[in-house]
Amino acid sequence: MKPAAFLYHRPESLVDLNRVGGLEQIDANGAVRVGALVRQRALEQSPLTAQHLPLVAEALPYVGHLVTRNRGTIGGSIAHADAAAELPLCLTVLDGVVVVQSAGGERQIPADQFFVTHFTTQLAPDELVVQTIWRTLGAGRGFAFEELAQRRGDYALSMAACALRVEDGRVVEVRVGVGSVVERPTLLQVVLTGQVTPAVARAASQDAVSTLSTFGSLHASAAYQRHLTGVLVERALVRAWRNALEGAT
Repeated sequence: MKPAAFLYHRPESLVDLNRVGGLEQIDANGAVRVGALVRQRALEQSPLTAQHLPLVAEALPYVGHLVTRNRGTIGGSIAHADAAAELPLCLTVLDGVVVVQSAGGERQIPADQFFVTHFTTQLAPDELVVQTIWRTLGAGRGFAFEELAQRRGDYALSMAACALRVEDGRVVEVRVGVGSVVERPTLLQVVLTGQVTPAVARAASQDAVSTLSTFGSLHASAAYQRHLTGVLVERALVRAWRNALEGAT
């Protein structure tokens, strides 16, 4: 039986951006600016990523497979807005910005506003992502990325990312986000005011995910997703805390 016609997409034209100049640069000057055509593998191997974006360095090996990261672009992943994608989650947790451009000019959209829902963003029909701006992790900051999938390279059953700041041995700022179990990269309300012991992290994570509206999937019920997400958030909090302390010494 011939598949229904609506399953086919036949665009009238295909625009190749690979020859557009200036979109393959990675620069660090207060923040890290990544051109839309930078390949995922290039960002993974860049010394600037290891130095300034350790959260992204942790997350990139989970993005698809090596062969897909050789061709997949940072801008493509951000514009695609897959709820199970690692880079949109990291950009949101790092309080990043998406730079978009059209014939009418350029505008900057905060990541926590850019992603609307599955495969849906604030991009207008005539706009393209040209750059992403990533907040760097300075002194006293820690990070951690956690993900669980059935197989490495598969879509994650759940993922969590954490960036926090420590002063005088106490947490003074924390941003935790989750993905793959909700319709967009979602920041959680996590309350931490002191040291992050395993018990403190467990209590904070359970409280943060208690009202999370997970949607369930073929591989995991909504209840299982919520429980798994709590475990990953707990792990991310503990590791981010330890990384922050190590960075402060």
